[in-house]
This record gives sequence, structure tokens and C-alpha cells, in this order.
Amino acid sequence: MREREERFHVETTVFDEAVCIRAVGVVDVATVAAFRGALWAAPARPELRVDLSDLLMLSAAGVRALVAARLRVRAQGGELVLVNPSPMVERVLRATGLRRVIPVVAQAAPERLLAAV
Repeated sequence: MREREERFHVETTVFDEAVCIRAVGVVDVATVAAFRGALWAAPARPELRVDLSDLLMLSAAGVRALVAARLRVRAQGGELVLVNPSPMVERVLRATGLRRVIPVVAQAAPERLLAAV
């Protein structure tokens, strides 16, 4: 179990208008349940921002989790935004076409989030 904790973890920050989830490590078949759980546990807000800057790998299971999260967030009237994907994750987003479906931004727009605090 310790190995899984070292391979992947998430940090969630809740603001008035957004929830930020920072994924760290590797999302693969062994860790996707924790990733999906964090996405589902996020409280409903107009925006769910997933910071991918510290994600080393995103498997097909992780891509499916993001697609499902997008559908869920949109059903609640919100928007899913991917933030600053690492180079490896950026390649996955481009190869799968996910970049065309889910907005990707270069940074977490701190001025917007600080205004929401």
C-alpha cells in the first residue's frame, strides 16, 4: 500500500467559485481509482480545475476518468479545466484528442482563485 501512496496522490483546494485538484505522480490502472475518487469527491462549483503539472503519466484509464468527470461536471452546470499538463501528459492529451474536448490552460489563474477566497 505504501508504494501506491508514493506513486500517486491528490491535493484538493476548495474556493467559492472553483475546486482545484492537483494530481501528483502516475495515474495508471493501480492508481486510477484514487484519481477518479478525488474527481467525484470534489464539491459542485462552477469550475473544476485539475492541475496536471506534477503528473508524470496519464494512462488510458486516467483519460477515461477525465472524460467521465467532464460529463459529470457539465451535468451539474460546471466546467472541467485541465491546468498546465506536464510534457508527457500533454502528449497523451493531444494523441487522444482530449485537448480538443476539455479546455487546457497554462496556469491556474491565481488572481481569479484568490478573488474567490
